[in-house]
Amino acid sequence: MAQGKEVLASLHGVYKRYGNVRALDGMDLELQAGQVLALLGPNGAGKTTAIGLLLGLLRADAGQVRLFGQDPQQLAARRGIGVMLQDAQLPETLTVQELLRLAASYYPAPRPLAESAALAGIEDLLGRRYGKLSGGQQRRVQFAIALCGRPRLLFLDEPSVGLDLPARQRLWATVRALVGEGTAVVLTTHYLEEAEQLADRICVMLRGRVVSDGSVDALRARVLIRAVRCRSRLDAVQVGSWPGVRQARRDGDHLQLACDQVEAVVRRLLAADPDLSALEVRPAGLEEAFHDLTDTRAEAA
Repeated sequence: MAQGKEVLASLHGVYKRYGNVRALDGMDLELQAGQVLALLGPNGAGKTTAIGLLLGLLRADAGQVRLFGQDPQQLAARRGIGVMLQDAQLPETLTVQELLRLAASYYPAPRPLAESAALAGIEDLLGRRYGKLSGGQQRRVQFAIALCGRPRLLFLDEPSVGLDLPARQRLWATVRALVGEGTAVVLTTHYLEEAEQLADRICVMLRGRVVSDGSVDALRARVLIRAVRCRSRLDAVQVGSWPGVRQARRDGDHLQLACDQVEAVVRRLLAADPDLSALEVRPAGLEEAFHDLTDTRAEAA
């Protein structure tokens, strides 16, 4: 973890249970100024609980939670954040313009309404009622609301869900611009491409703990797997059962493999399919590294 940066929010030794389920198991995490932190993990890893604690929506059973050095439920702390949750419930009868004005009124120095709308790409939606918008349009409105208060720390929970590719790329560009202005971002996403595009720090969670914390390159370096892609008619399920193959799937007329014994696998591929072509071998991407790390830790547990 980088040293010398201001810590904006933190979890120290935090435990949280829901009945017999331990959602967080002594979790430690610090969110630093000037960073885009991607919080990744399989379903049930504890990501949503961790975010809920930092937002003051939940209380920890044990441990310390701080937001700008304060209890997250303090109003002064909450005024420093912007939040885009995956399941947002907003009044459907209000217009987009009314929603933005209402949200901005909670902050001491909000952005001008036109600026928030432009950053989120919703200038043409201001006069429309929220309930009449498509799912993707509603997500863009939620993004505008999250950034309207000039937050020092922006929480984005699955921000690209429901967005088409151009809207997703515009959101990414806006996030980069906000980071350039000094905003820190916490991102939870199932789109690993999104984490790879935006994050300079990635925390992988599993069973309520952080099992990896560092850059994308550092996460890749933790595993020895390589990605193999080729044009072949071989059955992906059959190839996936070979020794040294961690994952196998079909992408059109191509096979995509994640391998930890790449030389042996490539030799077997060539022997099994004389017509194989377009063979590529490259270092593991974030997706392969993430699945290798979480699968290995789950098996160990």
